[in-house]
Amino acid sequence: MKILVVSAHPDPRSLNAELAGFAVDHLRAAGHEVRVSDLYAMKWKAVVDGDDFPDHAGDQRLHVMDVSQDATLAERLTADVAAEQEKIRWADALVLQFPMWWFSAPAILKGWIDRVFTAGFAYGPAVPPPYSEGALAGKRALVSVTMGARETAFSDRGIHGGLQDVLHPLQHGLFWFTGVAPLEPFAVYGANALPDEQFAAARRELGVRLDGLFTDEPVPFRTLVGGDYDHDMRLLAGVEEPGTEGLALHVRGR
Repeated sequence: MKILVVSAHPDPRSLNAELAGFAVDHLRAAGHEVRVSDLYAMKWKAVVDGDDFPDHAGDQRLHVMDVSQDATLAERLTADVAAEQEKIRWADALVLQFPMWWFSAPAILKGWIDRVFTAGFAYGPAVPPPYSEGALAGKRALVSVTMGARETAFSDRGIHGGLQDVLHPLQHGLFWFTGVAPLEPFAVYGANALPDEQFAAARRELGVRLDGLFTDEPVPFRTLVGGDYDHDMRLLAGVEEPGTEGLALHVRGR
């Protein structure tokens, strides 16, 4: 299979860089084709602005969705964005490797998402509808994230909130919105001072998750067209399990 690994950490000696390198080697050893986007090494431009759209007149309002769709459909995006879109088209699966900073992805990774997942490519009226078949349907994704906090702080009653809720914008709002099937995330806790034996265990566990990239069951998010939502995209009353609330409402069987 074909896999794109996207890595986002400024230090090539970091735990994240080690995990990204391990993922690439492990997947290639298993016979997969792998491409890598190391965003810091690429010096990726992390902000959307008028420079992203060469045909846009500077004296006109920059309506990002409309302008990005026009540029995408006309094949007039900048070379760096077009190259990343081609990697995503090529890939059967994406692996995102990053540290959690302020309960989100690093700005450079968010900027990669903002610039690459354009209207006309990942969403919008010119492609299939969201939360169902989607523009990128048929692909899978694995989020591999490190964080300094202990695991209990991200548990169901942890002070940081459940990890599935913290990562909802990526898992549901990016991947599932565009048709990509996300797997349960892989997380390394206590990453700021991880003993060697725990890193070795984390690497082994990541290897198991990578082995299941195309066989593990993805998160069973509800589809927009499956009869669970009304015309206003609100979940119908009573389709959830009793007592389910919050973001878990949008996962089948919860």
